[in-house]
Amino acid sequence: MRTSAASPRTPLRSRRPEWAGRNYLLLTAAAIITNLGTHGALIAAAFAVLQSGGDGGDVGLVAAARTLPLVLFLLVGGAVADRIPRHRVMVAANALNCVSQAVFALLVLTGDPQLWQMMLLTALCGTGQAFFSPAAEGMLMSSVSGEQVSRAFALFRMAMHGAGIGGAALGGAMIAAVGPGWVLAIDAAAFALAGALRAFLDVSHIAERAASGGLLADLREGWQEFIGRPWLWSIVAQFSIVVALVGAAESVYGPLVARDHLGGARPWGLALAAFGVGTLMGALLMMRWKPRRMLLVGTLGVFPIALPSAALAVPLDVVGLAAAMFVSGVAIEVFGVAWMTTLHQEIPEEKLSRVSAYDWFGSTAMLPLSTALAGPAESLFGRREALWGSATLIVVVTALVLLVPDVRNLTRRTKEVHGPAPAPAPANAALPGLSTATVATTASTATTASTATAAAAAAAVTTAEDPTDRSGT
Repeated sequence: MRTSAASPRTPLRSRRPEWAGRNYLLLTAAAIITNLGTHGALIAAAFAVLQSGGDGGDVGLVAAARTLPLVLFLLVGGAVADRIPRHRVMVAANALNCVSQAVFALLVLTGDPQLWQMMLLTALCGTGQAFFSPAAEGMLMSSVSGEQVSRAFALFRMAMHGAGIGGAALGGAMIAAVGPGWVLAIDAAAFALAGALRAFLDVSHIAERAASGGLLADLREGWQEFIGRPWLWSIVAQFSIVVALVGAAESVYGPLVARDHLGGARPWGLALAAFGVGTLMGALLMMRWKPRRMLLVGTLGVFPIALPSAALAVPLDVVGLAAAMFVSGVAIEVFGVAWMTTLHQEIPEEKLSRVSAYDWFGSTAMLPLSTALAGPAESLFGRREALWGSATLIVVVTALVLLVPDVRNLTRRTKEVHGPAPAPAPANAALPGLSTATVATTASTATTASTATAAAAAAAVTTAEDPTDRSGT
């Protein structure tokens, strides 16, 4: 009897990789939930602005209202996440996003939302994102260890973007059928559920931080870690331009091209879903492929990110745009997994959130300006010319970063040089009120945290509201 009772459990545990522990499964499940809601809501926010009588400039202002507080509070968020338990920061940020999206949905459903109201609510979302993102990235990277970290990151991203595929397509269809308000309401509920899951994260395996000289001292220490690595700051500088260009092209011009040439929200949602399929395929590729020169391969993968801007400039039909989105999705996952693996290998665990904050800050610093100026740039130069300019600059800055020797030469190591990684929480630890099998099943059905630069570009392609959501918020 004892043997027969134990035998059904053995196959389940044998199928679960050693690195897929409790925290990893919780983070993945929460990311799936939020991506299902957020990828539809990101489209809904832009169409809510257009539905209320706004134009491309208004869409840009709403996007800028979200990214401005994100940029302002990122560094503080990173320092806070390295000082107090990261999961508490993540849950608080999810609560703020839940409330702001719920109010946004209520305004859209019950009346005619004013531009200043939409800007205020998206600014609250950006504030929550500023504290969530560094904490989420540090939490994910501390949840895995060993030689299979790139596989763990690839699977997380594959699950996250798999949920995004359904979320984008379903969101576009729902906007066309019932309007953007209900899609925003679903996103608010998703934030509430994901925050509840993240409350169960276990941080007991992470050593307590020694008392420091204060917040400013923590920020200085993080800056020294960041600026002392040429490969790190050069790629972040590259993505400050790439993210700004992609964010303006896809969050402002994309919905306008969809409205004027593609037929509205539904085909735009399908094109975004094609990007999601591409990220899924790219993550699957990176689960099997472990390139020795990670940054070189990853940087080469940035060139195709210019394709969606070029496709919108033509503009191509839905099939052509979807193909461009698909290729760029594959490419950004090649970069994303390589970048996350590099950070995990090179950056000490106790500094991950602060380095992540500088990564996020640099990658998004120009985004508020670019999205706010997208409308005036269209009026001054024309939409097609602005989009072609974006595609060209992405290619140029990516070619320039290849001149940095560390980008070309940094290689994968089998052992970390900054000391042993913290042991992940036990894979078979029980969850209060939730079995491990349930979480494993939830995680296996589908997509914070991708790293800053990779996910910024990825989300910029897939969103009409938030071109910086990269960590499964």
